[in-house]
Amino acid sequence: MKKLLALSLALVMLFALVACGGGTKPTEATQPDPAGQSVAEPAPAEEIPDAAELVSKAFIDPLTEWSKYDDMIARIKSETDFAKRTELMHEAEDVLMATNCIIPIYYYNDIFMMKDYVDGVYSNAYGFKYFMYATMSNGADTLRINLASEPDYLDPALNSSVDGACLAVNSFSGLYAYDETGATVPACAESCAVSDDGLTYTVTLRDGLKWSDGSDLTAEDFVYSWKRAAADETAADYAYMFDNIKGFPNDLAVSAPDAKTFVFELSAPCAYMQDLMAFPAFYPVKQAAVEAYADWQTSPGGWCQEAGFVSNGAYVCTGWNHDTSMTYEKNPYWYDADKVTIEKLEFMLSADDTAIYAAYNAGDLDFADTLPTDEVASLLDNPEFYIEDQLGTYYVCFNAKSKAFEGKTPEQAACMREAFSLLIDRDYICENIGQTGQVAANAFIPLGMADGNGGVFKASAEEGYFDAYAITNDYEATLERARTLLKAAGYQFGEDGKLSAETPIQLEYLTNTTSGHVAIAESIQQDLAAVGIQLTIQQQDWNVFLEERKNGNFDFARNGWVADFNDPINMLEMWTTVSGNNDVQFGR
Repeated sequence: MKKLLALSLALVMLFALVACGGGTKPTEATQPDPAGQSVAEPAPAEEIPDAAELVSKAFIDPLTEWSKYDDMIARIKSETDFAKRTELMHEAEDVLMATNCIIPIYYYNDIFMMKDYVDGVYSNAYGFKYFMYATMSNGADTLRINLASEPDYLDPALNSSVDGACLAVNSFSGLYAYDETGATVPACAESCAVSDDGLTYTVTLRDGLKWSDGSDLTAEDFVYSWKRAAADETAADYAYMFDNIKGFPNDLAVSAPDAKTFVFELSAPCAYMQDLMAFPAFYPVKQAAVEAYADWQTSPGGWCQEAGFVSNGAYVCTGWNHDTSMTYEKNPYWYDADKVTIEKLEFMLSADDTAIYAAYNAGDLDFADTLPTDEVASLLDNPEFYIEDQLGTYYVCFNAKSKAFEGKTPEQAACMREAFSLLIDRDYICENIGQTGQVAANAFIPLGMADGNGGVFKASAEEGYFDAYAITNDYEATLERARTLLKAAGYQFGEDGKLSAETPIQLEYLTNTTSGHVAIAESIQQDLAAVGIQLTIQQQDWNVFLEERKNGNFDFARNGWVADFNDPINMLEMWTTVSGNNDVQFGR
């Protein structure tokens, strides 16, 4: 029947052409050739969208123009009008998001399991977990824990991972710490006085502070440690956090008038200075211990890569079977040692969440910080399963220098990345992989973060840079928008709506091996395939993954950032050109 209908239509069209004859005026579809014959005009070429018109007005080239962003951050950090400072931080996030190198997926919460006989463990909004005040009603004096696999660094100045920070807060002590309510409280400090202009801090240390080897800890130790953490030769990822101190980086205005007094001067008032003093990068390390390591100048973290290193916190590392386990024992010289009832912390080093969960269920672990994604739904009503609020964002990121963008203008590359972002089904990831109430993210700075001026930077999930649910609410329109962006970047599509064989996109996605991260990678892989993007997934062990990502040895990678303190500058300053946390390689 379909064949007969087609034949009839063909005859009708042929008759119409004959009836029109050769003496008629050519229509728009025909033009006379030199011999006087009418010939069909080629179909008009598809109009290619202009990438420069599709990018945000805030867009700058993330490689050659990034000094403009660096200047914005410097201005924010020197701005004394806090309302203006908040306005500038919104502008800086506009620039950051306009690159589309950072693709937010959801806002973090924190999950873990803890036996019902354990009490007194607490965590804060930044992912730090404090074990020193724990108690165990089962009569044990050893707490068995899994946080992650082999830690990258134990030197508090060099660590940049959340699991490493958890180890740091339990084995080192700064001037301040966080209590169980999330408030900053004096730790090594007894008191702190601030000058009227907010620039000079005078910290008085507690009496009788000691290192774990029994030697005296004095204000000079803080002078040495802060200068070391900020110095260029240390190459600490967090060195930039010291840039509000006069003399940064190599001549910090820090001093010790006497053994109990530590003084430092800021270049501008800082509303979150106590939070910085509670952050591991600001913790003290013993100079003699650091420099006893043979290669301390070229390998600054080498001094604490084996058990037995000197620290000043509640626990001391006494055993380390690399990639398998670590043992920490109570430090009798800690200033609050009389409140520590758990004598020993035993850490299982593993990223295999199935093995971790099995160990927890077998009674071999009392605390597990990682769980298999497939088990989460069944644990939601378990009283040993905890969901804690966090300030942070799970995201995926592009290497701005990736070969995937070769031959593209900066605007075309941004359009490519935006297309990837639109195609990701965040609702599916939150509901089926996260499963613990995560909120789909449409901005890098997380929901609920303070704005530094008495308000909230972003109070609603409706605020942001795109509709996080577009791909679920209007699938076809979102696919078409992604195609438009990719066409602007020079890509072509076949009749099936997928990339043509002439202009493919093949990209590698880097992730660590935890099941939840792999599941998210597979979800994104499927989402991108809707327009023909071919994504391969490369899994790496945790330490290798961190180094490869930091060094820019990737195209596209999973990432996440839990805030170090409750101010948007923490989420913004990490992307300056010189920052050790600038995995995206902005400005490089």
